[in-house]
Amino acid sequence: MKLEQIYNNKDLTISFEVFPPKADEEKLLEELKIIKKYQPAFVSLTCGAGGKGNKSFDLISKINDIGFDVMPHFTCISSSFESVEEGIKAIEYLGVDKILALRGDIPEDITLRKYDFNYANELVKFINEKTKLSVGVAGYPEGHIESADLNSDILYLKNKVETGADAIFTQLFFDNLKFYNFLERVGKEGIKVPVVAGIMPVISKKQVKKMTALARITLPKKFKAAVEKYDGSELVKFGIDYATEQCLDLIKNNQNKLHFYTLNKSYSVSKILDNIRS
Repeated sequence: MKLEQIYNNKDLTISFEVFPPKADEEKLLEELKIIKKYQPAFVSLTCGAGGKGNKSFDLISKINDIGFDVMPHFTCISSSFESVEEGIKAIEYLGVDKILALRGDIPEDITLRKYDFNYANELVKFINEKTKLSVGVAGYPEGHIESADLNSDILYLKNKVETGADAIFTQLFFDNLKFYNFLERVGKEGIKVPVVAGIMPVISKKQVKKMTALARITLPKKFKAAVEKYDGSELVKFGIDYATEQCLDLIKNNQNKLHFYTLNKSYSVSKILDNIRS
């Protein structure tokens, strides 16, 4: 089902994001089987690190076989027109009807850089010209780490929507007010496609350190204090409770589209969904 159909309702709509594991693919598939009972609209499959493109078409088929619809990610910064078109044909052959279009990370080795695409909006335009795929794009409630400010970042986002994006999936956030402010600004720019809130339950100090190094993410005082205080299972429990509060507040404010960054683990997401549905 395409994105515009999925989000054309006011019901709670959830989706999960996973990534191709370096090893033990079966473990990921087992984790997905555990959370299948929550009936996600689809599973989003990242392209892996380094902006090298999604090579895991076999994994798409395996996730399909469990009973999930799949939305693969495509990055373009290190891809040629030919390689992207080849990839698109491959996923269409697998029955995929939606895609998340991203610029991707600029490679440290400049010799790996291609110049057919420079920005995500160019990839969105290319996909829309070549296919009938439904296209999702990324949004950043506090602005992309490379953007001068949030205002300019939202103008880039508007460009992606005007070139054919059907939905916006946000970077994770820990302060819902940042998300509501983002929604207000997006609306003022005339962006009318669905905006899906990205939620990531905290499971480790290392995870938090990595996230804040790679993206603009404000850590509220309560959150920072807990991360400093807790570790191990206590931190996992805090992450579940905190994300549950976030989700309940979002739902209370009529934000019923939730995209969970699972980190390939079912436990925390299962607990959160049990909490908000109880």
